[in-house]
Amino acid sequence: MDIQKVLSEAAGILGPSGQEMQIAAYFAEKFRPFVDEVTVNDMHCVIAHKKGAGPKVMLCAHMDEISLMVIAIEDDGCLRLGNVGGVDPRILPASRVWVHGKEKLFGTIGALPPHLLTPEDRKKNYDRKDLYVDVGLPADKVRELVHVGDLVTFNTPFTELLNGQVASKTMDDRACVTMLLLAAERLTKMHCDADVYFVGSTQEEVGSRGAETAAFAIDPDLAVALDVDHATIPGSRPDTTVDGDSLCATIGPYIQPKPLQRLLDCAKEHHVKLQTAVSPRYTATDADEVGVSRAGIPTVLLSLPLKYMHTSVETIDLQALTEGGRLIAHFLSELDEGWEEDLWI
Repeated sequence: MDIQKVLSEAAGILGPSGQEMQIAAYFAEKFRPFVDEVTVNDMHCVIAHKKGAGPKVMLCAHMDEISLMVIAIEDDGCLRLGNVGGVDPRILPASRVWVHGKEKLFGTIGALPPHLLTPEDRKKNYDRKDLYVDVGLPADKVRELVHVGDLVTFNTPFTELLNGQVASKTMDDRACVTMLLLAAERLTKMHCDADVYFVGSTQEEVGSRGAETAAFAIDPDLAVALDVDHATIPGSRPDTTVDGDSLCATIGPYIQPKPLQRLLDCAKEHHVKLQTAVSPRYTATDADEVGVSRAGIPTVLLSLPLKYMHTSVETIDLQALTEGGRLIAHFLSELDEGWEEDLWI
């Protein structure tokens, strides 16, 4: 599989929380060669089923992206912005965006330049209410093509960096969906008794609603959630970040310890570097909702280190992603009917 091609294509497809139809169609087609059945449910989750007689396993990574939304149209045709998911307004000035109205319009995000600000205002960061999208059209034409509620997404190219790293929007969390694709591809050449459901989940950025409903429908014996974690960057606190070159397994009260230990042992057995990090309470990922679905599902969390989360230049290490796909494939292939012995005690 050409990982960079998949990441590049996926990054450019529309899929904000609640509007994942296009990205769901893309990943559904990508999974079809590697599984027995692919469906897209009413929440737009992609559910790719590789049938087996062993334990039922759900693996999920979310497809939705953070975005913006038109909340007002000014008299000059500029667009005021609201949030869909967590977009930090500090990254927005001078950003290139797409406005998804009746036509897809290119726009730039502007604000008052420093020359026109008061000395006091220059000491502050821009607030979202101070920013606007300029599409270069007169107000009457803008109102014809754009309405309040239309989506606004980043317009940034997928970029290959040095040392096996890439930068783009929506690597949180389409990089991990791609990791699931890699695992599914590997499993076609491996023995696997497990009954596996690969899930591209939706609405994670607004509460993991897709993963919650998918877990209820699938009713798995155990689950693995995949998301991103903060990779170390200059100035970051060591207790809030992880090394960027390998996956990280979470330890904490929301994580079932026996499957976690099995995952750690699998990584050691197959020489996959795997870090650990502590999450003392909730993880703020799909793992939280999946774990309490129905009567409770033993769940673990794997994270791909990512720099500059929730920006247009989210940066990942391709080797870490590839090794993650290898680890997941081995973990699944080694699950058998005795996997749950001594699970709760």
